[in-house]
Order: sequence, then C-alpha cells, then structure tokens
Amino acid sequence: MPLEIRAGQVTSPDVVALLRDHLALMNALTPPESVHALDLAGLCAPDVSFFTAWEGQELVGCGALRELDATHAELKSMHTVARQRGRGVGKAMLDHLLALARARRYARVSLETGALAGFEAARALYAGAGFVECGPFGDYGPDPNSCFMTRSLRARGEEP
Repeated sequence: MPLEIRAGQVTSPDVVALLRDHLALMNALTPPESVHALDLAGLCAPDVSFFTAWEGQELVGCGALRELDATHAELKSMHTVARQRGRGVGKAMLDHLLALARARRYARVSLETGALAGFEAARALYAGAGFVECGPFGDYGPDPNSCFMTRSLRARGEEP
C-alpha cells in the first residue's frame, strides 16, 4: 500500500498517541536535560509545519519542519512507529520535508538528534540524505548527548 503524507492533524487522538510514544522513547533513550523533542504545543506553533505518514488507515510516522529564519529551517519530531521501522517511512518523510524546504527557498536545513547508540539509524538516515555534522545552531548549546547536522539546499556554485 502506498504511503500518504498529510499536513496537520496534531490534535487528533491517534496523532496525540503517536507523539506521546515519541516523547516517551526520547525520554527513555536520552537524559532529561538533553531531550529537545517538541511537545504538542510546540508542534502547533506558527513557525512549525507538522506532517503525518499513513499507510491506508494506519498512522505510521510523523515529522515537522520549523522555520528558524528566512533562510534556515530545522527538522523536528521525526518518528516512525516501531513495527514500520526499516521500511522507508523515515526516508519518505525526510524527502517530503526537504522538498517543502526547497519550495520555501530555505538555504539550509539543520537538525538535532541523539549522539547515543539508540539514534544510530537516525544519524545514518540523515547522513545518507547529505547531512553533515555541525555545531549547535539556533537556541541549542553544546551537549555531549546531541548530534547536530546540517545540509545546504543551494545548488553547487549558487551564491548564498
């Protein structure tokens, strides 16, 4: 069954349950001071565009794009339900969010993910999409439990 990416729906019960699972996983894998996942209110902020991934009637993942400024966006709340991991849901969401970032003419997209072993697959997904490690950005500070990554959306040779 093909994957469908839908905008919004942050407050629908199934999405709330998925986000609760996401936050629980982040808190299980990361020390509390290093959890940077957005809660429901954060995902409803005007600078955040939230999306869900569906396979038929089954909610299988989510992701968001947060505008940091007119040229820079951040990936947030990337999550795939456990039984769907490794089946391309994360890549499909990432591709969708990068296409949206290009359409909005951002020059760069960055992200924060965990530096611990439980985030190895996420780091590999992002590296495979052209993200490279960078220093903290936006409101982040140095954190040994965080891995910061970024990628340019400008074509080679294009002026910044």
